[in-house]
Amino acid sequence: MTRVVFAPDSLKGTLGAAEAADALAVGWRRVHPDDELRTLPLADGGEGTLEALGHDVPPSAWRTEPVTGPDGRPVDAAWLLLPDGTAVVEMARAAGLPLLTEPDPLGATTRGLGELLAAVVADPAVHRVLLTLGGSCTTDGGTGALAALGARFLDADGAELPPGGAALARLARVDLAGLVPPPSGGVQCLVDVTAPLLGPLGAAGQFGPQKGASPEQVTELDAALARLADVLGGDREAAGAGAAGGTAYGFATCWGAGSVSGARAVAEAAGLDAALRTADLVVTGEGQFDAQSLRGKVVGHLVARAGAAGVPVAVVAGRIGADAPPGVRALSLTDLAGSVAAAMADPARWLAAAGGQLAREQSVTR
Repeated sequence: MTRVVFAPDSLKGTLGAAEAADALAVGWRRVHPDDELRTLPLADGGEGTLEALGHDVPPSAWRTEPVTGPDGRPVDAAWLLLPDGTAVVEMARAAGLPLLTEPDPLGATTRGLGELLAAVVADPAVHRVLLTLGGSCTTDGGTGALAALGARFLDADGAELPPGGAALARLARVDLAGLVPPPSGGVQCLVDVTAPLLGPLGAAGQFGPQKGASPEQVTELDAALARLADVLGGDREAAGAGAAGGTAYGFATCWGAGSVSGARAVAEAAGLDAALRTADLVVTGEGQFDAQSLRGKVVGHLVARAGAAGVPVAVVAGRIGADAPPGVRALSLTDLAGSVAAAMADPARWLAAAGGQLAREQSVTR
């Protein structure tokens, strides 16, 4: 009997990580129904992290809070409470791009994230928070969220600033006296970028255009974030400070939050190391395997951890655009399906086909 762990990332635009893991396992089981199979969907700390970590938890672990969306309209934002008292909060649920009917780079607010976090830390079962920062539509340095948690961002007349990053240009003083304290176990921001807060590679310069900002608005937002950094202090050059429109910077400076690799933190929360200790093979995957895949993303992190544990790895991807490391089997859904269009039209079918092919290959070595 072979023990196999299926631990893919999502195939963005087609299937989530949990669905991809299940499809791979279905294909394997058709060939070897008696093998011991475990699905362990992973994520990089962006959208999809809740689904990945919530794959095998009871429905009672899921919570929902009504919060203010990035444009002021109400939204319902889900969060997850893990058995060890870790709350997983996905920023995109409260301040994500899909929540806007049209881009608002200057005015979009993280307030809903702060409202969500206020409810989370008020839960006596919560010991620490994992805050995933992918997919945001905001560039306000996290000030909207911090304001919802009790901070006050004031202009020269002592009035509180309106929502959005552009307003930070008028920031004169920050009052943190009423800020709700973080949980006893602390807060970790899950990031998959190394951007500093400011400059062409920073929160506004690098990611503002993705959120609808014109070149002039990028300049305006960068200057506003510089004003925030002048008033708050903190490390504006820290790797990852620019994540989620500077939210990582704001939470590090005001709430003592740390920043960690999203892929690493999700793998640890999901129990990857324990799964590897009893595995004979681990199968991972993503939409496209390329030169970036081994640089801090889910697949690269898993390959490294599996290698350290002495467990063979197979990678299944929609497309293969780079050579796999020595000893790693790489399998393309596009090759199996015959075209990119066919693979994307029915990804579950071709993931199952890939799982079956890997099982048949494994038969040769038994």
